Amino acid sequence: MVDYLPEDARSTQAMELMEQEFEGTVPNTSVMMKDVSIQEALAFKEKLAAIDGVSGVMWLDDAIDIKTPIEMADGDTVESYYKDNNALFSFHIASGKEVEATNAVYELIGDEDAMAGEALNTATQQKMAVSETMAAAALLVPIIIIILVISTNSWIEPVFFLTAIGVSVLINLGTNIFIGEISFITQSVAPILQLAVSLDYAIFLLHSFSDYRGKGLGPKEAMHQAMKRSFPAIAASASTTFFGFIALTFMNFEIGADLGFNLVKGILLSFISVMVFLPALTLMFYKWIDKTEHKPIIPAFKGVGRRVMKCKIPSLILVFLLIVPAFLAQGQNNFTYGFGEQPESTRVGSDIAKINEEFGKNTQMVLLVPKGEPAKEVELVHDLEGMDRVKSVLAYVNTVSPVIPPEYLDESVTEQFYSEHYSRIILQTDTEVEGDVTFGLIEDIQKTAASYYGDEAYALGESVTLYDMKKTVQKDNTVVNMLTVITIAIVLLVTFKSISYPVVLLLTIQSAVWINLAVPYFQNASLVYIGYLIISTVQLAATVDYAILLTEAYKENRKAMPARLAIKQTLDEKIFSIAVSASILSSVGFILSATSSNPIVGAIGLLLGRGALLAFIMVVFFLPAILLVFDKVIEKTTWKANYNKEK
Repeated sequence: MVDYLPEDARSTQAMELMEQEFEGTVPNTSVMMKDVSIQEALAFKEKLAAIDGVSGVMWLDDAIDIKTPIEMADGDTVESYYKDNNALFSFHIASGKEVEATNAVYELIGDEDAMAGEALNTATQQKMAVSETMAAAALLVPIIIIILVISTNSWIEPVFFLTAIGVSVLINLGTNIFIGEISFITQSVAPILQLAVSLDYAIFLLHSFSDYRGKGLGPKEAMHQAMKRSFPAIAASASTTFFGFIALTFMNFEIGADLGFNLVKGILLSFISVMVFLPALTLMFYKWIDKTEHKPIIPAFKGVGRRVMKCKIPSLILVFLLIVPAFLAQGQNNFTYGFGEQPESTRVGSDIAKINEEFGKNTQMVLLVPKGEPAKEVELVHDLEGMDRVKSVLAYVNTVSPVIPPEYLDESVTEQFYSEHYSRIILQTDTEVEGDVTFGLIEDIQKTAASYYGDEAYALGESVTLYDMKKTVQKDNTVVNMLTVITIAIVLLVTFKSISYPVVLLLTIQSAVWINLAVPYFQNASLVYIGYLIISTVQLAATVDYAILLTEAYKENRKAMPARLAIKQTLDEKIFSIAVSASILSSVGFILSATSSNPIVGAIGLLLGRGALLAFIMVVFFLPAILLVFDKVIEKTTWKANYNKEK
């Protein structure tokens, strides 16, 4: 995730600077060895440092002179590394080596000792990305097949749907090789989202094909007419989703571009597959559809519109009462910006709990300050040591001596503290990796360092990265949401040739988004911010199709009959199709949530599943009510509405 921060982020600049100046790196992993002597700990440190990908192993011998009795050293410093015969080591695992290195460390420490840290989180999620995607697909495909079998009149049609979209998903995954690399979050989410969002295109086309064949047309002519008739609906549906995903690519935090570009590519490939490959496949094997026909499993939805219209006033009142609190609440959520807490049922979560129990919370930060002013450095270190939540400060001036020129000492003593231009100060804090307390401490440390060195002081570490991530994605939120709403509004404006229809449709779906995102606030639950940001775009882009499908049908019916009758007939005709789409997308979301150990993917899944259900409810109950109430306004603001004038 660090790789996706913009280049002008302060922590990114700090990381590049340290890589240029120092061979040593910022620790991103820690290991606790239980019941070891100092000599055994030193021997283990050498074995740890010998693992490929591991560098900069730090322990007590780097903080104090262990040739003297440790009882004479500062107690807080000693207990940061060695407590009750338990040793805590910090080290760095190189980017790209996370999986191999953490596997080797696990072999070294066995089951009793513990490991935790940013690199381990990355390794865990990378290992899970492919297996969990396959697990989600194994659950999802049978559920989708069941939903499609129920919604069609042929046993083989669902295979055609899944083949057409499955081909485009495979091509999308394959073409990622030309990008070079993608995030494992994208790998986990994009294929399943593409399948769920674009399956509607295939359903639109084959349903239309069946309708024309039912009218007596031959297969080729029926397909020709089906492509002609369904193209506008598929194009409008694909366009809203396309532009919604395009908005993600404008995020400064580049995980948005990574996921957004992948989904945009997927939507284009799905559209091409449905309009080119699926017609050819269907015409080649249409006899299989005929041979596998069955009676409708679910009876026609008659009288639904009449029942829904009875809820018109309560629906309007309830939604208008909820909109403002939901909008305010979704902006006041508590967020996490990293992977969040790992459950103790996992090895990672269990190990974190073990380390915290013995050593308390332990988060490392590094400061880089200009070299050559030892007196100023002494004052800075003294100020840092006096801060609340700072357990220890490791610097040349308090570990060796400010009066001994580093040139007089062996490089092995000075290399972790001094480079050609910079001095490195390592801090241990007792804070969480992120949160208000942690971010407040980072701000205090940065202000203190800046009071001595101005902009030449740099802070880095996992917590600092998450702090920069927070600042970056909060700016992204406004930009991405505005772009999504504006681009989808333009598509709706062109599709319906109306000013009021886009407002009504966006109000319907955006209200569902706000209610969905407000739920964690009222549950007092922390929400993964990347999930929040992505879903606020994806839910709008993916579920506005339900509103388009219902509104297009209503617009046509309204030309032939009064508003109330048009609404009732539209609901009777379209509620089943909308329910099929919503149930597929909702199933995708809940299955992602259930099968993923990645908190970001899990958050996206839960929000998507709940969001699809809320969008379905809003489109079925709120949208018809508002179309009916504002019927005259809509007619006057729609070009060539040609509404029926009968009362």
